[in-house]
Amino acid sequence: MSEDLAKAPATDPIMERLEDQIAWYDRKSLSNQRTYKRFKVTEILAAAVIPFLAAFNVRETTWVAGGLGVVVTVLEGVLHLNQYQQNWITYRSTCESLKHEKYLYLGKAGPYASATDPHSLLAERIESLVSQEYAKWISVQLQRPKAKDAQLAAFAPWLTWRGCGGLPVYKMETA
Repeated sequence: MSEDLAKAPATDPIMERLEDQIAWYDRKSLSNQRTYKRFKVTEILAAAVIPFLAAFNVRETTWVAGGLGVVVTVLEGVLHLNQYQQNWITYRSTCESLKHEKYLYLGKAGPYASATDPHSLLAERIESLVSQEYAKWISVQLQRPKAKDAQLAAFAPWLTWRGCGGLPVYKMETA
């Protein structure tokens, strides 16, 4: 029996992986939430100041109001491009799912109560959750270029997309 204990690893790689993934998703969720809220608050404040400045009939305030309009547009574009809100929600959901699995396993409840090998079941379920989240992320990433092309076409219809070895190349169309 003492030989089995000597051969056993000091730490459990499955629990280490679980804790590592919970910490990673928690950090990323908080980071995306903070970034999203900072951008949105700045955008709201800038948008709220524009009508206030428009009430003054001074030339300088027109430039400031115009500049704030540009700031609002750029912030909204960056939010849309980087998907901070969607990432925040997705990462939080995955983190909470991983915590749920951890507590079911530790409490020997749910699918772990009747499993012949609860430890390997935990490993399978952890990897399933992580790979599902990754598959969703990949799906969103693959849809992004199409959305970017549509946005570009709406914003600047004189630009067209020309594929070049799989890389997008935008060329200006002349009449």
